[in-house]
Amino acid sequence: MPTDSPLDLLPDAPALPAATAGKTAQGLLLDVDGPIASPVSRTVPAGIISDLLTLAAAGWPVVFNTGRSDAFIREQVMAPMIASGIPAGVTFHAVCEKGATWFSFTADGAGEVFVDRGLALPVSFADDVRDLVEEKYADLMFFDETKLAMVSVEQTLTATNADYLVGQRAFDDDALEIMHSHDMGACRLDREEPDSNGDIEYRVDPTIISTDIESVRVGKDVGAERALTLVAPFMDIPRTWRTVGDSRTDYAMADYLHEQGFDVAHVDVRPADGVPAKPYDVMTEGELIHEEAGAAFLARCVASLS
Repeated sequence: MPTDSPLDLLPDAPALPAATAGKTAQGLLLDVDGPIASPVSRTVPAGIISDLLTLAAAGWPVVFNTGRSDAFIREQVMAPMIASGIPAGVTFHAVCEKGATWFSFTADGAGEVFVDRGLALPVSFADDVRDLVEEKYADLMFFDETKLAMVSVEQTLTATNADYLVGQRAFDDDALEIMHSHDMGACRLDREEPDSNGDIEYRVDPTIISTDIESVRVGKDVGAERALTLVAPFMDIPRTWRTVGDSRTDYAMADYLHEQGFDVAHVDVRPADGVPAKPYDVMTEGELIHEEAGAAFLARCVASLS
């Protein structure tokens, strides 16, 4: 069962470690949908699983920083890793729901799942969104029952993405109306709908296959900070990190690490959405996108070990 995690159990991110001569290990902070899991099949290619195991066995900390639930990571990432054989002494970490939940796993399976209840949305609102999907949008999307803090809907495997994206905008508008009825101030991209106190505490975040409704206090930067607290008890934190993502919000991972003084570069596996100007390197994989680009990047990381 998930464990509520009060703030006094969440340590500050560790300080930047001193450089170690000759140390080649790099940290990997990975979004899941897109660079790791196919946005079409929602599964992870075997080659990516193999390369992640190889890199982790070589001492590279691997942390998944995702909007996905812990259940998705256990089923689509952890299970095939265990089936392939996680080496003894290797621990993977997963920061889920953009920092609101987290857990670690080894060859023995998943550890305890922690939830920051202060970031969770009201249950009554989630119930209303579930009813909305069932009554109006069931042919295009489903309500994600595995989320513990945010409220999410996702494109069904039978719907076309073009149809889903049309319906998504209508759904997002309906969700904002429900939030207004609950006096929940929210924003969606440039649209802002404050609550009765003039505040905005929630965000409607559309992606290419889903909509996440979440606290404005979650994000990939929160996940990056959480990632460092998870890695620190297991090893010296590398000075060099590579973050990988497929959306503009994923750049927040690299933004945070750069601000903390780490040597970071971001790998964008969907650069057609626009590559922002950043004070760190941004890498792409030519014409490859999504999990094919992620696989190419990880393959180069493995090649660098030799």
